[in-house]
Amino acid sequence: MYKLKENIDIKNLIYEVRGKQVMFDSDLAVLYGCKNGTKEINQAVKNNPLKFPERYCFRISEIEKKRLKSKILTSNYTKGGSRKGNTVFTEQGIYMLATILKTKVATEATIKIMDTFVKMRSLINENKDIFKRVIKVENKTDYIESALKEHDNKIEELFDKFERKEDLKSKLFFDGEIYNAYSLLVDIISKANKEIIILDNFVDKITLDILSKKKVNVMVLLITDDKKSKLTKTDIKKFN
Repeated sequence: MYKLKENIDIKNLIYEVRGKQVMFDSDLAVLYGCKNGTKEINQAVKNNPLKFPERYCFRISEIEKKRLKSKILTSNYTKGGSRKGNTVFTEQGIYMLATILKTKVATEATIKIMDTFVKMRSLINENKDIFKRVIKVENKTDYIESALKEHDNKIEELFDKFERKEDLKSKLFFDGEIYNAYSLLVDIISKANKEIIILDNFVDKITLDILSKKKVNVMVLLITDDKKSKLTKTDIKKFN
């Protein structure tokens, strides 16, 4: 006969998903001593759909499950670890499940689970300000990671455009092919939408002539060496 293990720390089996504290069906199957594992629990839900609305029991996405992965790895208490499914139960759902299974072990386990939920709620209420700050930091971290990923994708996209074969062919010139080089630079300048930054110590009027092909509202920042540059203040004034 299966007996509830006394050394199980139930609070390590409670996770937070979508702002709710939940437990996995696989963990409940072990606590309740279900011989067929999660099949017995899932069958109970399937046979009693009206008793398990979404606020009692729901399936989580693979993304949500992945976020919990690190905690799941450290909380497995069964031999060799237990593979988590995608079905989770809230406190009310766990109580409802116990009333359907109606075994002594399920009743004992449910009492322990309910006591743990009560203690955790009390802990959260006593330290709600700390938890709010932690959540705020986690959200900010997620935002920064998302922004960095988006930035990296844009950089990769930019490099991909310049590394396409047709672009590479247009950037290879032989000696004396001045027009082709000029034409390519004009084409690049005309595609800029916000700002153009050029670092060149040997700029001249031809550089300004190419830059004049830019769009009207595009800003230009030209960084050059005054001693080597062939531009005069008058040239710059006329361009501006």
